[in-house]
Amino acid sequence: MNRPVPRGFTLVEVLVALAIVATTLIAGLQATASMTRMAERQSDRVLAQICAENALTQIRLERQFPNVGESMQSCAQAGRELQVQLLVQPTPNPNFRRVQALLSRDGTHLLELGTVVGRF
Repeated sequence: MNRPVPRGFTLVEVLVALAIVATTLIAGLQATASMTRMAERQSDRVLAQICAENALTQIRLERQFPNVGESMQSCAQAGRELQVQLLVQPTPNPNFRRVQALLSRDGTHLLELGTVVGRF
C-alpha cells in the first residue's frame, strides 16, 4: 500500500515565510516613520519662515535704526511655539545694520534668515 503524500507546508516553510513578512513590515514601518518625521520638519520650517519674515518686517515697520545686540522672542504659528533669536550686528557702513533671525523649536535649529536695515 502506498502512503498518501502529505499536503500543505512544513513548519520550517511557515516560519521562513513569517520571517520574510516580518522583515518587510518592519522596513515599511521605518520608511513610514521617516516620512512622517520629514513632513513634520518641513512643516516646522515653513512656520519658521513665516515667523522670521514677520520679525524682520516688524523691525522695518518700526522705522527706527535697530540697536546692536541680541534679543529673544517667541512666535506661535499653527499651535506650535517657535523661538526667535534676533541678532543685530554693525556693518562696515555705519548707516546699515545686519539683522539675522535664528529660529528654533524645542532647542532644534530650524532656519536662519537675514536682512540689512538702513538708517531712516
